[in-house]
Amino acid sequence: MSNIITVTQQTFKSTVVESDLPVLVDFWAQWCQPCLRMNPSLEELAEEMDGRAVVAKVNVDEERALAAMFQVMSIPALMVFKDGKKVAEFTGLQPKGTLVEKLESLA
Repeated sequence: MSNIITVTQQTFKSTVVESDLPVLVDFWAQWCQPCLRMNPSLEELAEEMDGRAVVAKVNVDEERALAAMFQVMSIPALMVFKDGKKVAEFTGLQPKGTLVEKLESLA
């Protein structure tokens, strides 16, 4: 069972903007090989940071408006939100340690 939350345009505000915890949002697509390679790391991250941070995913093919709102030009695009504001952004395949470090600095 995954601790990763799927976010849509309808749930973005309640899941990400209004969260009391830092939120890592992965903008991804099913056809994106680097995105698929990130999945195991994100699953581990979601489990390890449970209760201290939220890991969420936005499918850019299904949620084009959200991708456009955050000017996602290439994927995977990983954005970290704290108190409703974007505080960090990573593009491309990222080492899990980089993401853990960023989330722990905000938790």
